[in-house]
Amino acid sequence: MLATNNPGKVREFRRLLAGLPFELVTPADLGISLDVPETGSTYAENAGLKARAFARAADCLALADDSGIEIDALDGRPGVFSARYGDPSLDDEGRTRHLLDELQGVPPHLRTARYRALVAIGSPDGEVALFEGVQEGRIADAPRGDGGFGYDPVFLVDETRRQSELLEAEKDAISHRGCAVRAAAGFLRRLAG
Repeated sequence: MLATNNPGKVREFRRLLAGLPFELVTPADLGISLDVPETGSTYAENAGLKARAFARAADCLALADDSGIEIDALDGRPGVFSARYGDPSLDDEGRTRHLLDELQGVPPHLRTARYRALVAIGSPDGEVALFEGVQEGRIADAPRGDGGFGYDPVFLVDETRRQSELLEAEKDAISHRGCAVRAAAGFLRRLAG
């Protein structure tokens, strides 16, 4: 089970896990409505909480992730709070605007950042395997591009392009989630024998 209701993550997971000898399902596919509070203080803890809960609920392997963006000029914020950054009523665009407001006046060379993802594969018996991916970049001064989700419109992958401007295959090859999911896919292949 892909233990997420985020449509952007579901699309990425399906692309990255294509060809595995498993049927990929979502909570909605199985009629499971589960909201697992992210009470951990790390990505690994949050991913593990979700993987265990969904694996037990579905009685099958569950793949969950927790990811975020860490900005050096903000002492690593928003980090594990990336999806809940700023006012609770904010959507992706609002959180991105909030982030840019906080970086007002910070010069480009000090806007270094990274995306970090932790993927957890949980089994119904509570065992969890963890896989990490990191992608280095910088924060642009304004959003651009219509691909991706989250902070992708302001995450510079090189001197001119934002993550939201990459083709899906380009993003999958270099993204934090792509790296973590590829490592998890290797683990799943070994499980399948």
